Amino acid sequence: MKAVEALLLTLTGGAGAGKTTLAAALVEAAPIGPVRVLHGDDYYVDGPERGVWVPDEEGVSRLDVGDPRSVDEARLAAEVAEALAASSVVIVEGLFARRVTRSVAAPDRFDVFVDLPADLRLARKIRRKCLGEGFPLDVLLRNYLTSRRAAHERHVEPERAVCDLVVEAVVPAGVLAPRVWVAVGARSRPGGSRGC
Repeated sequence: MKAVEALLLTLTGGAGAGKTTLAAALVEAAPIGPVRVLHGDDYYVDGPERGVWVPDEEGVSRLDVGDPRSVDEARLAAEVAEALAASSVVIVEGLFARRVTRSVAAPDRFDVFVDLPADLRLARKIRRKCLGEGFPLDVLLRNYLTSRRAAHERHVEPERAVCDLVVEAVVPAGVLAPRVWVAVGARSRPGGSRGC
């Protein structure tokens, strides 16, 4: 990979696609460093005065984490800029990673769409949230059917067409990470592939 002043690498994709796992594998395989990872889930707004809030089945207002307007873009942009000043590579992973970092000035940038079929994303989310964290399965499935599936199509899926690379997350992250680094290094060569 050619030397860069600083690289902003975004990983965008649906819930359960494997963005966090790929980010960790990219850190392990990084040809340069230091590498800093910022997780999109850490940047949702923290009060009802901002973001998108919707009532749940009991009428309690909840933050809609399936809507990019619920992300504190200013705080994320400030932390990305700070990280770029101190790191060779900053990886931002999250549902809306590419979208919410568009305003960040980075010396170099590479956007990756992490793809996985919807059924596998849902199965991973059930395993993580319901089996791992005890989240009620009926609530997760109701949220998926009533809003999350449509939110993915509206807010996440369009990012696929504008990312520099699409990776198929059915391939293990340890195999994908070196391929992503090769694509980052080759991006200036004409005729490169968008798929991996």
